Amino acid sequence: MTKSEPALRPPCGEEALALLNCVAASSYDSERCIILMSALRSCIEKKKVIKFSLSEGASSKGSS
Repeated sequence: MTKSEPALRPPCGEEALALLNCVAASSYDSERCIILMSALRSCIEKKKVIKFSLSEGASSKGSS
């Protein structure tokens, strides 16, 4: 990919990642996470997302 080509990003990916990081944070802030969840829901409705998927090559750090 060259610098002139835009990176492909999944719809609502940034919102989903922000919510996941909020939930995983050691200093869990439920009010902030609820706001991020609402932002993700709004994005999903706006962009008509039906399903999210994680790539199969992603590492599962921290899982047991």
